[in-house]
Amino acid sequence: MQRSFIAKNPSVLIFLACLALFTLIVTVLSEGLGLGMISTSFIKTLGKTLCLCLIAVAMDLIWGFTGILSLGHFAFFGLGGYMIGMWLMYERTRLIVVESLSQAETPPTSSEVVDAIGNQIFGVVGSSEFPLIWALADSLFLQLLLVVLVPGLLALVFGWLAFRSRVTGVYLSILTQAMTLALALYLFQNDSGLRGNNGLSGLQNLPGVEASQDVVSLWFLWASALALGLGYLLAAWVVSGKFGSVIRGIRDNEARVRFLGYSVETYKLMIFTLTACIAAIAGALYYPQAGIINPAEIAPIASIYLAVWVAIGGRGRLYGAVIGAAFVSLLSTWFTGGQAPDIPLGFYTIKWVDWWLVLLGLSFVAVTLFAPKGMGGLVDLWTQARAPNRHGADLGPDDSALREQEASK
Repeated sequence: MQRSFIAKNPSVLIFLACLALFTLIVTVLSEGLGLGMISTSFIKTLGKTLCLCLIAVAMDLIWGFTGILSLGHFAFFGLGGYMIGMWLMYERTRLIVVESLSQAETPPTSSEVVDAIGNQIFGVVGSSEFPLIWALADSLFLQLLLVVLVPGLLALVFGWLAFRSRVTGVYLSILTQAMTLALALYLFQNDSGLRGNNGLSGLQNLPGVEASQDVVSLWFLWASALALGLGYLLAAWVVSGKFGSVIRGIRDNEARVRFLGYSVETYKLMIFTLTACIAAIAGALYYPQAGIINPAEIAPIASIYLAVWVAIGGRGRLYGAVIGAAFVSLLSTWFTGGQAPDIPLGFYTIKWVDWWLVLLGLSFVAVTLFAPKGMGGLVDLWTQARAPNRHGADLGPDDSALREQEASK
């Protein structure tokens, strides 16, 4: 009898159970709805960490399972944040403008309201007119669609041009990094339509919502946990079937997969676009919790950090990507937030704020040389240590396969 997807992949159920338990515990201990033992700022940190885990899962799909080292996925992450940020900033500014103009003796016209909104948003870059890319910013539904459509379309076009040219290896990595750099440099310009270096701010304030940040932070934590759970489930489903076997074959021996008749470029394009959309959804949930997004957030170095997280966690293992992203990002928050105590050596004082990147780089080198399976390899060691108990189960995929008792005779 055909087994269900969950029965074939019990680790998925374990992960979802752990994620649900984690979310429940944090909710109970939160300031908004619980005992007040976890601060709102740390709730936001945990919510952002879950979003980083989601993009790490996307990175593991494209790199760990397909063998494409993309150094541009944080560009899709940032675009997702910009798309939802446009609506958040427009709607919040509109409510403020309407409230202030309502006190005037003469009711304002719609054009006056739009001009006032434009002046509030773009006055910082010396403009008051809405660029064309803000044409749909007044619609939450359309902006939510753009969260997926814009990064997905960019990934589709870029991937089609790159894969049809059969660019592979380090050259493809350089191309993805160049795409990210070009996008970041464009967004730094004031005439990009997204306020240049100032970026979009005030994103933590949900328009029309009277709830406090204590409660709103929990909403985003729940949404981030749900997105991570669904994203992990989707990724596990993708890699568990025929599609997953093909992309692993592309990773191990692309020429052989092409010789067998598979359209390698199509598979690469599909997984590249899918992971770009996942990264964009993660970004759309991350930046409202961060409160601000600017072009520096999608600089090429951010995508390099993403690769480091996945490598430390263990690429080729979805749970490894989650472990690596959560561990490194929380550790980074601890070190760079000034919470780690300085170490005085007499002649020199080690300040972890300055030395964190050095420590991260050394950790990456150490994992690459001595633990190529990453932190996820520890889970593999534990599962391999347990003796299998087949209870007479088939040793092969067919019903006629030898059973354990027959093989032992």
